[in-house]
Order: sequence, then structure tokens, then C-alpha cells
Amino acid sequence: MFEGLRERLEGAFSRLRSKGKLTEADVEEALREVRRALLEADVNYKVVKEFTSRLKERAVGRAVLDSITPAQQVLAIVYEELISLMGGGAEPLAVASNPPTLYMLVGLQGSGKTSTAVKLAKRLSSGHRPMVVACDLQRPAAVEQLKVLASEAKIPCFAPYTSGDPLRVAEEAMSYARDRLVDVIIFDTAGRLHVDEALMDELAKMKALLSPHEILLVVDAMTGQEAVNVALTFKERLSITGAILTKLDGDARGGAALAIRAATGVPVRLVGVGEHLDDLEVFDAARMAQRILGMGDVAGLVEKIQSTADMGEAERLAKSLKENRFTMEEVLLQIRQLQKLGPLEKVLEMVPLPGKLKQLKGVEVDPKRLKHVEAVILSMTPEERRRPEIIKGSRRRRIAQGSGTSVQLVNQVLKQYEEMKGIWKRLNKGKAKGFKLPKELFQ
Repeated sequence: MFEGLRERLEGAFSRLRSKGKLTEADVEEALREVRRALLEADVNYKVVKEFTSRLKERAVGRAVLDSITPAQQVLAIVYEELISLMGGGAEPLAVASNPPTLYMLVGLQGSGKTSTAVKLAKRLSSGHRPMVVACDLQRPAAVEQLKVLASEAKIPCFAPYTSGDPLRVAEEAMSYARDRLVDVIIFDTAGRLHVDEALMDELAKMKALLSPHEILLVVDAMTGQEAVNVALTFKERLSITGAILTKLDGDARGGAALAIRAATGVPVRLVGVGEHLDDLEVFDAARMAQRILGMGDVAGLVEKIQSTADMGEAERLAKSLKENRFTMEEVLLQIRQLQKLGPLEKVLEMVPLPGKLKQLKGVEVDPKRLKHVEAVILSMTPEERRRPEIIKGSRRRRIAQGSGTSVQLVNQVLKQYEEMKGIWKRLNKGKAKGFKLPKELFQ
């Protein structure tokens, strides 16, 4: 979503790299590019004006430190201001001291409330016993959708009615939850194609009935500046306490992520980054600013690795490295670890690749590719995995037939294994500098 913005900002900074001192003209030129980049990203124009004013105030007349270039200094200022614009550090959701904790999800139709309700419940299920409640009795099939998603996520769902009064559903859900020791209740409310009085009255009555600990506005990030207008209306009528941005993995311009906090004062709490039920992340302004400016998101990548890592497999790989042993068994372990991290193009976006390796962020990743490589390795005998050098013509044909692939792919896997084995040896000796990642592994 932020690729276009990232490229425009990089272009603005590149013009400053040869400068020895920042003049007002230099800063003005860079700020024009920053202003254009933000407006093209569909950031609210008032937010852009205030943002660039602060940048100019901080950058003009600033002496360039000996250790950095003017471009790096402006980049640092933009980075700090982006963090401030988006609200600083991550803000956790409120949790009731006396359970259950009540979360009301509100928003327009099509913003992704129903799927977000289940994603949020699944995210909270590691330390709580959450339940989702179907209070959207307006949209056809909304109740059934919530049931199906909740079943898939193994989350309790209260959905006794497909029509009627949502306030009655909410009341009965509270009683139902108390009997089953549910400590977090997430209410999926009805939306409309646009904000109207009937919708707001219904939501206001539900708020009065429940006194929820959080009223979270679910906003489609692809709606651009309109997302800010929607957020302002819901804030005025319902006093929302936070926002959840959905579809942040889309190809829209991403202005909503930058402008909601600045325009409304309401923090963005979570972001939806995919269609899977695990694709809901805590919104952290610093990490988002790093990704916008092409710095990667190392902290996010580490969290992802920690949440998916198998410690037994990690210890085995470490032992293999220590003993300078690298076989197809180790390749298989690495492939399975990669698959647990999710789509590889998203993983590459989180890595701050330097110089020439930045081209890897443009690699089109075929999710079937690793599955095919895995099938090839699984079609080998235990002896062949330990000693790939014994795999000759007849064995290659047998492996190709057993894996449902081709001899050509088997040859490619064996060639890539030899390259990775060389890297492994250099890692063991502390000399793994300047190696190239095999693109063929992903394509």
C-alpha cells in the first residue's frame, strides 16, 4: 500500500544527498516532493499542511552533523514527524478489572467488521476466553458469516437470531457469557452504506445498554480521505475510543493510516494486513514509519519468527551449523520455518535490504514454489537427504516422478542446495559477506 509513497519520498531525499548544507531552498524543494507524495497517498490536505509546516520549521537552518548527510538528517526529521503524526507508540486495548471486557465494533458496511471481530477474538484467545456476538441483523448472511468464521477460528459465537432487535441479542449475550466464564465479548454491529440517523440511534442505544470498555471503529484503509470523514462522524456521535484499519495489504494509497489520528485524535489500535484470521497486527507508529521510509520492520519480523518458531527445530539448525553439517534435512527445516512466517513478499517487506538486494522486494513470490521444493526433498530417501551427492540420473528421475514435478526442478533444487551449503560453510567461519540469495527458490 505504501510503495508509491515510499518511492516518492526516496526521490525527495536523493536530491539532498550531494548537499553540504541545508538551505531554505533545498528544504522547500524536498518539502514540495513530500507534500506531493502525501497528497497522492490520499492523506487529508489539512493534515499534510500541518505536517509539512512542522518539517520546515525543524529542518531550515539546521546544521548538518559531520557524521550524517543532509538527506539522512531530513530523513530522520521526517521519520520522527511521521511517528508523531500517527500517534507515537502502540496503545493497548483497555481490559476490565472486573470481567467481562466489552468491545463494540462499529463502522460502515463493507469495512470488514465481521471478519475483524473474529480476528480480534482469535488474537485475544491466547490469554482470554473471548466470544463474538452477532448484532448485525440488517445485512443478509452477516450472522452466518460470523458463525462460519468463528467456527474456523474455534471461537464461541452467540448468534441465536437472524433478524429482530440487536439490543435483545446483546442483553442475552451478556447472560450467556456469564454462565460460560467468557471474559471478553466482542459485539459485531450493523453497518450501512453511509452514515445515517437510524444507524447512529441504534448504536447509541447499544452503547447506553452495554457501557463498553472500547468502541472500535473499523475503517477500510482503501477509502482514503473519506475514512477521516467517517471517523470524525463516529467520534462525534459515539465517542469512539480507537480505530482498526482493514485491508492495509491492498494497493490503495494508504492515506487513512497516516491521517486518522492527526485528524480525529483517535488512536489506531490494530491493522488488518491480510485475509487470514491471523492477519491482525498491533499498530505501532514507529514500525509503520520505518516501513513507509523503506527501513523495514525488524522488530515485527522478530515477533513473527518468535511466534512461529519451533524451538526444537531451531536448536537442531544451530547444532548443525556448529558441527558444519548441512544436508537436505536442514533445507527441509528451513523451508518449513519460512512457510510458517506467511507470504514471503510480506516477510521481504519487513527486511531492511541494503543496496542491490532491494531488488528482492520486487520479486513475485509463487507460494506453490516452496511446496514443490518440499515435495522434491520428501521424495528422497533418508540416505539421499543426508548425502545428496549420490543422487544421479536414475535417482533424479525417480524423485521427480515421486514428487509430481520434473527432473529440471530436481536439478534446480540440488544446485540451490550446493549454493546454500557454501553459504552455510561461510557462516560457520564468519565469512558470509556479499552472498546472493537465490531468487529461484521463490519463483
